[in-house]
Amino acid sequence: MDYVLGVADNLFFDTIYATLLPTGSFPGLAGANDTLKREYMDAPIVNDPISHFLGLGPSPRAYESLLRRGDWERQAFSLFLITWIFGIIIYFVFSSLSYFLIFDKDTFKHPKFLKNQIRQEMAQTMCSLPVMAVFTAPFFLAEVRGYSKLYADVELYGKWYLWFQFPLFLMFTDFWIYLIHRGLHHKSIYKTIHKPHHKWIMPTPFASHAFHPVDGFSQSIPYHVFPFIFPLHKFAYIGLFIFINVWTIMIHDGEYVANSPIVNGAACHTMHHLYFNYNYGQYTTLWDRLLGSYRKPNMELFYKETKMGKDEWEKQVKEMEKVVKEVEGDDSFREYAVDASHKKTE
Repeated sequence: MDYVLGVADNLFFDTIYATLLPTGSFPGLAGANDTLKREYMDAPIVNDPISHFLGLGPSPRAYESLLRRGDWERQAFSLFLITWIFGIIIYFVFSSLSYFLIFDKDTFKHPKFLKNQIRQEMAQTMCSLPVMAVFTAPFFLAEVRGYSKLYADVELYGKWYLWFQFPLFLMFTDFWIYLIHRGLHHKSIYKTIHKPHHKWIMPTPFASHAFHPVDGFSQSIPYHVFPFIFPLHKFAYIGLFIFINVWTIMIHDGEYVANSPIVNGAACHTMHHLYFNYNYGQYTTLWDRLLGSYRKPNMELFYKETKMGKDEWEKQVKEMEKVVKEVEGDDSFREYAVDASHKKTE
């Protein structure tokens, strides 16, 4: 994240901090302010390893704030803002692309598609993202301050590892997310933390990040822990962070293309939203298969003429309500019901 932070400092944060907290903030300490500014100008610009590749140099106002680039308080707040804003951008850009280009709008007619569901998904996401950013920023701060195994020199661990780190990252995170996700279904915490995401029985791409913030952060922990255990190239880390968010959107897009015994695609994840106790995996079905929680997607989902058919919907609703009664109680399924008289105008 030092790459991202360095560019953001040059483009935005130097000016913002210089405006909000300039070196002359305390007129009664004019001499001290001058000394501080001279010391700061003699100090190197830190956390800016790649801006020169983009044709950027230090902002003219880089030395004009009481908060130096190396101050952990400034770094922490900047990383919080980057995480929050970057999360919003990724969410709306890629969810919108998925919604307009891929998502099957016939889903609106499904008996379990809620009134104003997309607006509800967006609202829950907007409430959760800043809280998740607060939880995430300390990990990014530790990385920026050199406590992780992120590296920049491609020769440091050899070119073989440059390629091997990708499957290693996917295998590590897939396993731990499976365990965390399955744990979130434990009856002691499910209703409080994970149930808000299961409100979306027939999710849209905008449900991808519509979690309780503790839920969303819990499932992201393996991503953040990985570079403190294993070496990971800095560019790979940024790329994987984007990939993770895009993949989360893809498995909620309702386009059942992947009919693979290995890939945990949208069809597998739809089985999870419908029937709760199956397909906890993130990328693969490996751990679901090994630990007895795999459910093969209904073949009807892979054919346009049957996936949105009345017979398939009735079968889904009947079994889904049975599962919810077993998991949550006799009447709990009613909150997932839809008033059939309303028009779905999403």
